[in-house]
Amino acid sequence: MLNEILIAAIAAKASDVHLNIGAKPYFRVNKLVQPSEEPPMSAEYMMRIAKRIMSEARFKEFEAKRDLNFSYEIENVARFRVNAHFQRGALAMSFRIVRPSLARLEDLFLPDAVNRLTRLPRGLVLVTGPAGSGRSTTIAAMIDEINRREKGHIVTLEDPIEYTFTGDRCIIEQRELGSDVPDFVSGLRNALRQDPDTIMVAELRDQQTATAAITAAESGHFVLSTLHTLSAAEAVQRIIDLYPTYEQDQMRAILAGTLAAVISQTLLRRVDQAGMIPAAEIMICNPQVRNCIRENRIFELPQIIETNRAFGMQSMDSSLRQLLATGYISREEAMIHATRPERIEQAQVA
Repeated sequence: MLNEILIAAIAAKASDVHLNIGAKPYFRVNKLVQPSEEPPMSAEYMMRIAKRIMSEARFKEFEAKRDLNFSYEIENVARFRVNAHFQRGALAMSFRIVRPSLARLEDLFLPDAVNRLTRLPRGLVLVTGPAGSGRSTTIAAMIDEINRREKGHIVTLEDPIEYTFTGDRCIIEQRELGSDVPDFVSGLRNALRQDPDTIMVAELRDQQTATAAITAAESGHFVLSTLHTLSAAEAVQRIIDLYPTYEQDQMRAILAGTLAAVISQTLLRRVDQAGMIPAAEIMICNPQVRNCIRENRIFELPQIIETNRAFGMQSMDSSLRQLLATGYISREEAMIHATRPERIEQAQVA
């Protein structure tokens, strides 16, 4: 029955599936969560599902930790990023659908600057945004672009593995937390001994992981990662805030030298057709940006982004105005996500 539920979700073009005892499976379609036509889930069936899709060792870990992330696959259909957890003492599961085919970077409606970033020989590039903003899809498309163009070695560290890659011009190694590597920090440290050109770490969750990723970028590697922030300025501040106060000046100087760019995105409902489309803020680390980071003038970054379009930068509001002008999104959708809604109003009047 689980596979039938997941296949039904794919047919409905859902991004996520939520299973709770006593309730019908819920699908998230175009950001809206709605009940499916499937019957309610019983406690017995939920437990059978959990034991079937987890190994014995993982199920014991789940019982001990009460939360577990792992992947599940329906062969020739799709992969799923799964979180099993408890709510009010009852088992529950959430499935994120990972489509089997990788989206090409040029098909994601992202600025050309994103493609140009894949040609950087070194540095840290962050893709940020809220949950469900398409960060994993963007990073996967960037890796795919490198894979099709370069001759190199790509190492990914994921929790769990989402998109699976087949080496084209590159050799690609994908390491999953728990089964291949104990944690991001040890994975990053050891990756430096594996002759990589590109390293992807799924998320900068803590100070230790951030330090290891920055060290990898400092040592001449191209590093991709993600953060849960809503803007480039927030991403910079989030990394600095991972460190104690007495280390922050030093980290600003290091980050100013290693950060190459921040792509901050969100997904919006389209009005021209069914589906979603990204709006993106792009910050490229030119000398102005690096000075602001080094001198703790983070508050100036939004203005620098707004006034440096010639360098490939783009504000979120500028992205929203473009999507609105081309008829991809509604005015209401643009206003909801704008940092300064009055600019959207002015664009409409003009």
